[in-house]
Amino acid sequence: MLKKIEPHCKIGMGNCSGAHHFARQLQACGFQVRLIAPQFVKPYVKSNKNDANNAEAICEAMSRPSMRFVAVKTIEQRDIQAAHLIRAGLIEQRTAKANQIRRRIAEYGLIAPKALLMQYRAG
Repeated sequence: MLKKIEPHCKIGMGNCSGAHHFARQLQACGFQVRLIAPQFVKPYVKSNKNDANNAEAICEAMSRPSMRFVAVKTIEQRDIQAAHLIRAGLIEQRTAKANQIRRRIAEYGLIAPKALLMQYRAG
């Protein structure tokens, strides 16, 4: 049987995918939610990583007065972050493809510059 959780309770969660969504939902119900970055939880994991040990480590980390928490992001902030991450991924893929092409044409004696030439259209 589930116990009723009082709204004034603090809830600690690892900052993983979906954590901000659930944190916003819990905050709407009146809970105080704290997100902890995984690198700050790791020192408190006592043995093999599993859900139970991870939950225990999060509880231990929550009790530390000097613990740093991650701010719960709004949907708009997450959208901006997603756009930046997608753009960074596309740039990485473009650079990898340019390097691959440069290697292939070098087999024919053609040497291409390392810098990618960018063309921008005005307006």
